[in-house]
Amino acid sequence: MYDGEYVLVYPDGSQVQNIPGTDRPFVLEHYKEAIGKAYQRIVLYICPLQDLSHGDDSSSESDDEVFARLPMKILPKQCPPTMSRPSDGQANGAGAGPKNTTSCDFYNTYTKIYAPVVIDSSCSDVEEVENFQEEDRDTDVGLTAADILSNLSFNINTKSCSRLNINRANVWEGALRGFKRFSFDPTCSLLVKFTDDIGQTEEAVDTGGPTREFLTLLMDAIKTSRFFEGKDDGKYLSFDSKAAEGDEYFHVGRMVAVSIVHGGPGPRCFSPSFYQYLVGKVKTIEAPIEDIPDTEVRNVLLEIKNARTLEELVELADKHSSMLQTAGCYRCLRTLEDKEKVVDGYIQWYFTYRNHVSFQRFKDGLATLNFFNALEQHPSIFLPYMCYSAEDLTAESVESLFRPQMSPTGNRHEEERVLGYWLGLLNRCLKEIPAAKLIPQPQLTFQKHSRFPEVNVCANTIKLPILPSYEIFEEAMNYGIKNAPGFGLH
Repeated sequence: MYDGEYVLVYPDGSQVQNIPGTDRPFVLEHYKEAIGKAYQRIVLYICPLQDLSHGDDSSSESDDEVFARLPMKILPKQCPPTMSRPSDGQANGAGAGPKNTTSCDFYNTYTKIYAPVVIDSSCSDVEEVENFQEEDRDTDVGLTAADILSNLSFNINTKSCSRLNINRANVWEGALRGFKRFSFDPTCSLLVKFTDDIGQTEEAVDTGGPTREFLTLLMDAIKTSRFFEGKDDGKYLSFDSKAAEGDEYFHVGRMVAVSIVHGGPGPRCFSPSFYQYLVGKVKTIEAPIEDIPDTEVRNVLLEIKNARTLEELVELADKHSSMLQTAGCYRCLRTLEDKEKVVDGYIQWYFTYRNHVSFQRFKDGLATLNFFNALEQHPSIFLPYMCYSAEDLTAESVESLFRPQMSPTGNRHEEERVLGYWLGLLNRCLKEIPAAKLIPQPQLTFQKHSRFPEVNVCANTIKLPILPSYEIFEEAMNYGIKNAPGFGLH
């Protein structure tokens, strides 16, 4: 922004002074209450005072029209100077001073990535739940997770490292110990050393391979940990008092953020309704009874839901009054339809309110490296990395992942045939591609001296064996991969 006077304006172009439609001075909290939106969906504009239009009369408009209408005038985007403006003398050519440089490319990328998500205030929560992916896709046209993470990774200091000693037999314990260490810094590169059961360190230099393996194992460990409960493809945050006392929910959130920003995978296990609540799209978690993992609680709620008469409903409520009172949903039942309020109230308490403190600490952990801000701004882009997705990888995405090093002559025909085998194998068994770009880009080479693949995970290079048929190739690849759990094996 250049020097000068600026004012804050509403989306209709009027200056921010009072809460619209009232005489109350503007306070962000009161404005949020007036329009009924979450903080991350509030849009205000900064306007040079000289460009502010004073002639518009918006007093006749309704509040909804004022809040929903976009600016009639959008100023051309200007690149902010990276240095102070030259003095008048320098501007006129007097004196030799530094040039006024700009950072247009980075600024354009930044404003594109962190553009606000504008949602009309008349939409109900239900409509937002059903349509949030489509709305975000309109805002995020041409934007990928790799683009966003590339900007977030600018904060990573590649000249310093945080060391982690990990035993594959107990990845979670080693990770928690390392993340809790006072010297651990998520803004530094990770340096992972794997140890075996007797404490011997594997001889491997971590140039990316061990870190990615560790982050993959860590996300698998988190999926099955006590911090989440539910089905494998629909996890919710659980309630664990011991974990809450140790502030472990914060560290779990931190691990997820570090994994994704540092080039690893996401958890890919969250329930869509939990994810929508996490990014602020809904106020409470709406889940079916079947998602409650506690069998006893689930059966009680099913009994109440299936009650056929008011007398039966009252009898069931009295029978399970202690459970309902704990959730604050034991009420006077006047009609049979009240059973829906009882069931919905208990589900909201079970998944939302009883976990409030742990949920907040989990979000605080996700804020590491500014990841949660990106998650709120672009929920649809990160949805495949946070929630389970049964969608198959496309042939295009698999082909673009690896860069084959083909021979100019000689064995090229055989190499092209084996490359087809490799792409077929990947399409069948590859689960996901990390949100961040793999650096360096994985490379494929070919060899005839062994019938099994050889891999350098630090340099992201794999040597494929040249074999006569797909069946033999698949068998050799499966055997080689399954029998090489660590470094130094082929």
